[in-house]
Amino acid sequence: MNRILFKEQLAAEVFRFQIEAPLIAAGRKPGQFVILQQDTEFGERIPLTIADADPAKGTITVIFQRVGDGTQRLAELEAGDCIPNLVGPLGRPTHIDQFGLVVCVGGGIGVAPLYPIAQAMKAAGNRVVVILGARNQSLLILTDEMRAIADEVLICTDDGSAGCKGLVTKPLGELCASEPKPDLVVAIGPTVMMKFCAATTRPFGVRTLVSLNTIMVDGTGMCGGCRVTVGGQVKFVCVDGPEFDGHQVDFESMAKRMQTYREQEQSVQQRCRSGQHPPHNQEKPGGP
Repeated sequence: MNRILFKEQLAAEVFRFQIEAPLIAAGRKPGQFVILQQDTEFGERIPLTIADADPAKGTITVIFQRVGDGTQRLAELEAGDCIPNLVGPLGRPTHIDQFGLVVCVGGGIGVAPLYPIAQAMKAAGNRVVVILGARNQSLLILTDEMRAIADEVLICTDDGSAGCKGLVTKPLGELCASEPKPDLVVAIGPTVMMKFCAATTRPFGVRTLVSLNTIMVDGTGMCGGCRVTVGGQVKFVCVDGPEFDGHQVDFESMAKRMQTYREQEQSVQQRCRSGQHPPHNQEKPGGP
């Protein structure tokens, strides 16, 4: 159970696993995630959005970026290995409906959770325009998969090595200023990208959803690590989200919370780059 059937490296630090998980595959909906843990006693709990699922085969697909010790250990696994603990599907699923014109904006690793949403939006009868952004061409992921399901795919890179040179907010703003303007925008990526996507759509009154999954830790609402302010109220991303109205999210406070353990995270990253795994009880700085 929870056996890795397929492993692929999509970019320098990005990996795709196809995992045997029939119960999760049968119940999964777009926008939901799983929690996996490699060591049953002290291992880090890693929340990952389900990027795809095949109920007939009983498999789910997860895509992750190697950034710290937990994901470094995960990246060392190969096809045939098993993940001891895998729980899901968790979180509130994306509301899928026939809205009209849906623009899906993905930045970096955020393209992975965006894919099943774009796929479901298209299946519901929407016109789907996808905007993908990355620092350079080598960091773009799932471009072929997005082209296979979307009506149009626009690519932006910081250095201009693929698509247009610039940020995803440029084509997003152009779409909002045109007629017909989008009926819905879904933006998933780095916090600063989602913040400015929401700022771009706000003057046009275009409803904008953002996924705050990058701040999750526990995944069950017990630790409070994913606490955010939405519309002046405290929400927990793992149980109340992970998707929220981007025009209501306090991105400033969220960004500050994500910097809380920056020093410890950088220390762990340096150890990982040198090939040294920290003890399991030092993986997560602080505690619940």
